[in-house]
Amino acid sequence: MPFNHVLNFFVHLIRKGHERSVRAKKHILYSFGLQGVTIVIGFVYVPLLLDYLDNERYGIWLTLTSILGWFEFFNVGLGSGLRNKFAEAVAQDKHELARVYVSTTYAIVIAIFFAVILLFYVLNPFLQWDAILNTRTVPAQELSILALIVFSFFSLRFILKLVGVILIADQRPAVYNAFMPIGNVITLIIIILLIHFSEDGSLIVLGFVLSAVPAMVLLVMTFVLFNGRYRKYRPSLKLVNLKLSGDLMKLGRKFFIIQISAIVLFMTSNIIIIQLLGPEEVTIYNIAYKYFSIPIMVFAIIMTPIWSAVTEAYVKKDISWLKRTLQRLNLASGIFVVGIFLMLLLSEMVYELWIGDRVSIPFLLSLSMAFFAIINVVLSPYTQFINGFGKLKLTIIVVVVQTTLFIPLAVLLVKSSLGVSGVVLAICLINAMGFLYVPLQTYKILNNKAKGIWGQ
Repeated sequence: MPFNHVLNFFVHLIRKGHERSVRAKKHILYSFGLQGVTIVIGFVYVPLLLDYLDNERYGIWLTLTSILGWFEFFNVGLGSGLRNKFAEAVAQDKHELARVYVSTTYAIVIAIFFAVILLFYVLNPFLQWDAILNTRTVPAQELSILALIVFSFFSLRFILKLVGVILIADQRPAVYNAFMPIGNVITLIIIILLIHFSEDGSLIVLGFVLSAVPAMVLLVMTFVLFNGRYRKYRPSLKLVNLKLSGDLMKLGRKFFIIQISAIVLFMTSNIIIIQLLGPEEVTIYNIAYKYFSIPIMVFAIIMTPIWSAVTEAYVKKDISWLKRTLQRLNLASGIFVVGIFLMLLLSEMVYELWIGDRVSIPFLLSLSMAFFAIINVVLSPYTQFINGFGKLKLTIIVVVVQTTLFIPLAVLLVKSSLGVSGVVLAICLINAMGFLYVPLQTYKILNNKAKGIWGQ
């Protein structure tokens, strides 16, 4: 079984006696169980929401949240900058500096939050959400109110998610993941009650529940951690040092450009589909995506502590650990590729058991999603290493090219009789560009042969 091989892989790491490997394995074991709950609840959501709403309204909800999700990237990459700088400071036992980085990041992100939310509140009354979401069945006024509610809580999460960045930088992702299932369970219970006691599905009520509960969970988590384990890193206005914002922004800007690419490749997919094919096709796309995102999410559990562990090892020049870890991560990704092919073979049966006859998923879409998952899993170890090294100049250049090509390529493939599968194939072609440089750059850095742009 893939799961047993992955666990044995980390047991082997522990036998090497590396402290960072012990931390990684410990938190990955916890995260598997916690993330498993999240995945199961996420799957239960789909038929429940399809019953509470309908195919079109569900597609509208998915597209609206993906659009507003863009604003989570307005932290200008500061979260990613904090992740690396915090890990570096802690690795060097500079805990006061780590707290200064935390305080400064919170101050900047809060300032951005107020500016962005004020701008949205001013512009929202003038946005024609019915045209943006290509619907005539849901009144524009209802969509405007829904957008206001969802964006307000997204903006709050925009700030509160920083505590998760600190946990991940400290290689304790399981602590962050422990809080998420709580919110998911609460939300699931509320949705079941809504279905039981409400005859007509309300997008506004659903939007409030699905947006407010995660934000409240993050608020509680922030309070608990900064008054407990992370008291010594608790943000303080007195410690805000805008001079250090340059350090955060220098690295953060690089991550921001990469994050912009993620927005274009994934979050605009729903916009392309809803405008060219309609809201119902968004539902089909997202159901297939949710199924094939399972191996991506599970593999991400393995990858979560790797980024910061790589930063720590690179600072301490522990190259032998880095090389061994990369080899074993590649072995794990190979196991996951086999699992993805098995998922493809079983996809029709799984869809039937999961959503019945509510929605029909074309096999071409499943095949495209399987290749998307394979590309993601195979490249993930290398991208995490490059992120941990902070050597992002080459990645930024490629990302700009990818971002420029994606939308016209996706539109062309969608209109060429491929339909919704065309969007996924476009994402696969764009992401596959990573094979041209990501592994090579990683090996160059590990072998001290990264000259020029390869080491910047």
